[in-house]
Amino acid sequence: MDVSKAQSASVDDIAETLKQFGLDTVPHAPNTFPALNPFDVYRSHITELLAKASGIDAKIIYPALQWTQTLEKGDLCIPVPALRVKGKKPADFAAELAQLFPESPLVHPPTAKDQYLQFFFRAAPLTSLVLPSILKAESSFGFNPSLGLVDPSNPSSHRKKLIVEFSSPNIAKPFHAGHLRSTIIGGFLANVYEGAGWDVIRMNYLGDWGKQYGVLAVGFDEFGSEEELVKNPIGHLYDVYVKISKISAEEADKVKALKEQATAAKEKGDTEGAEKLEKEYTKIQEDGVDERARKYFKRMADGEERALGIWKRFRDLSIEKYKATYARLNIQYDDYSGESQVKEESMEAAARIMAEKKVSEESEGAVLVDLTKYSKKLGKALVKKKDGTSLYLTRDIGAAFERFEKYHFDKMIYVVASQQDLHLAQLFKIEEAMGRKDVADRCQHINFGMVLGMSTRKGTAKFLDDILRDVGEKMHEVMRGNQAKYEQVEDPVKTADTLGISAVMVQDMKGKRINNYTFDMDRMTSFEGDTGPYLQYAHARLCSISRKAGFSPADLATANLALLSEPHAIDLVRQLATWPDVFLNTVKTQEPTTVLTYLFKMAHALSSSYDHLQVVGSEKEVSKARAALYASARQVLWNGMRVLGLSPVERM
Repeated sequence: MDVSKAQSASVDDIAETLKQFGLDTVPHAPNTFPALNPFDVYRSHITELLAKASGIDAKIIYPALQWTQTLEKGDLCIPVPALRVKGKKPADFAAELAQLFPESPLVHPPTAKDQYLQFFFRAAPLTSLVLPSILKAESSFGFNPSLGLVDPSNPSSHRKKLIVEFSSPNIAKPFHAGHLRSTIIGGFLANVYEGAGWDVIRMNYLGDWGKQYGVLAVGFDEFGSEEELVKNPIGHLYDVYVKISKISAEEADKVKALKEQATAAKEKGDTEGAEKLEKEYTKIQEDGVDERARKYFKRMADGEERALGIWKRFRDLSIEKYKATYARLNIQYDDYSGESQVKEESMEAAARIMAEKKVSEESEGAVLVDLTKYSKKLGKALVKKKDGTSLYLTRDIGAAFERFEKYHFDKMIYVVASQQDLHLAQLFKIEEAMGRKDVADRCQHINFGMVLGMSTRKGTAKFLDDILRDVGEKMHEVMRGNQAKYEQVEDPVKTADTLGISAVMVQDMKGKRINNYTFDMDRMTSFEGDTGPYLQYAHARLCSISRKAGFSPADLATANLALLSEPHAIDLVRQLATWPDVFLNTVKTQEPTTVLTYLFKMAHALSSSYDHLQVVGSEKEVSKARAALYASARQVLWNGMRVLGLSPVERM
């Protein structure tokens, strides 16, 4: 998604096209990008004409121009009250402005509708601007690398830096639905910001430290298998962890029961019996899993080479396995960080600053931060337990400061479930209270709702591989339903896997991030309705049309676009023209559904156009023009799908 060196139509290309329609210069309002976004040309042009005709300041008109909900309401519109002219009824003023608007080579005379002024673009110039731009820019069409510059008006200024922390599973524990959502949404956000020209660092902050690694090491001594570890590190370590944790829980129950028996013996005056029971539970405590794990983790914390070596091996093998799984989701990380990577001195420094600035206070041996003075909702945050161990909050503060020092980021996004809203709000407020508003102001929490009804063959352990395997198998089953098409697919298993991944991702991204949704295998794998497979089918069908038409890119570049005069062709061009604006809006909303809604709308428009705009069997020049239209539609669909993290298939 790196578009910093994007190939696109030049302003000279745009000028040449506009000259053919009688316009001598390229309309270019301040901070607009006519070579990247056709709508910028139209907004600038309408602003220029309306300002001249009405005397209203162009700075008021330009931001008042809005998209319409449907093409029937125009390509752009202005709600007249937004022009801030007093003393006139909006509906009357809209009619007056429609009369004042001069003849234009780019837009039809505007229509006054209630308090709106509607603008419809003339088809010929729009088609001549949009389709060549798409065919030239290809995978960079719609994106704007200037947005990520420190100074967008200066192409040589440096790019802003963004860290996206997402996925962040715990090693040796199941990769649950929350991690899946974080992975999908985080990957999407990283793509969006790259499309906007930011320098993006994808970070996976692993749960890779703490006493549970002592538990794991003790368990591996007893139940570990080298062969299984290499074959399936995450699954095997999880199995080991479950087995050893069961023993630990049994020991804890036994100690509790023995203590109760010892107390009862004492009360009865049976001192000898009580002492015997005490010896028994003390031995379990001293030799049991919990104590052995505590000692092992202490050796890790003290930097003992052997203990760290085993832990590092678990970590490295798990990361290798994660990398293979993430690759299926089109995700790569620049930084596999983790709790283990946060330096002790960073946490100590954070604790010291909190104490010096009276941000923190001691309470019954523990250290806490009272945030109620800023907001009652923030409550009191515990930063150190009575036994002196630091908590996530201290570690997260240390991590944020370390990252700022290392990367000098302009923005850092934490993609974490909404259950952590309070934790992140406390983190940012504590950073600010410590005098580090420079860091706090650059941090943002992107939250999301829960996945309901997700289960796999393993029962409660929801490994990502299991989820993807089950959906891929279901997709394979669906594909077999059409034997003729199935036989044409080169690698049906791989295609089914790609379609299964698309099904999962699209179901996740359909609603707003904050909404919970129900994991529904049958619905998500259907080719009916707005699903991942339906979107993939739309792309594969366009690829099929291109293959059958047989035109080369050079042929398409010479197509006579004036032949695209049918309403279906014009409406499709109008939709394609809005993609750069949709992308721009996505940068603002940070919602995958912004892109997805657009892609489904386009897929529906395509579906209804095929009967009216046949390529194969039409007269050669008409066939070539329609092939150029469909090639442009395929490119925009591909670009949108890639932003979402999907792998568009060419046959299915």
